[in-house]
Amino acid sequence: MLKIVGIDPGLAATGVAVIEGTQLSVTRYSYGCIRTSARHETPIRLNRIYNQLSSFLNNQSPAFIVVEDVFSLDRFPKSGIVLGKVTGVILLAACRLGLPVREVPVRVAKQVLTGNGSAGKKQLAEVVRHRLNHAGPIRPYHAADALALAMVGLFRYSDAVEKDLYRICR
Repeated sequence: MLKIVGIDPGLAATGVAVIEGTQLSVTRYSYGCIRTSARHETPIRLNRIYNQLSSFLNNQSPAFIVVEDVFSLDRFPKSGIVLGKVTGVILLAACRLGLPVREVPVRVAKQVLTGNGSAGKKQLAEVVRHRLNHAGPIRPYHAADALALAMVGLFRYSDAVEKDLYRICR
């Protein structure tokens, strides 16, 4: 039985999820969000994400973490820079705890779970809900995305944990 944490980076809301399972079977899961206020400066927001995530990871002690890889949209180039900052904080938290990390492009997660790399957030959330037999909608979407990333980690990368293929620090 493996415990995997999925993280969907965001400055306003970072989705986090933890699942336990083997191969293609999820036996337990939980999810939530780390929220920050736009009233605060970016360093304060990043510090909040780092502190809350570090505490969460320390309490959960997962086998590994799956984080959405940084991307940038042509129409919103600054958002890619902000996502890079948040992802850096996430990678630092994992590194300081000695946890292996796999960065996964969102298109890969969508392809694995929905069969369509261009699926929308709503479609991905619905597939995640269905696969987990979750009664109602999973909100916010950041948490559904984090669950999707954790599931991809279980389905695709759990065998690599024993081989220690993607340690980011040591």
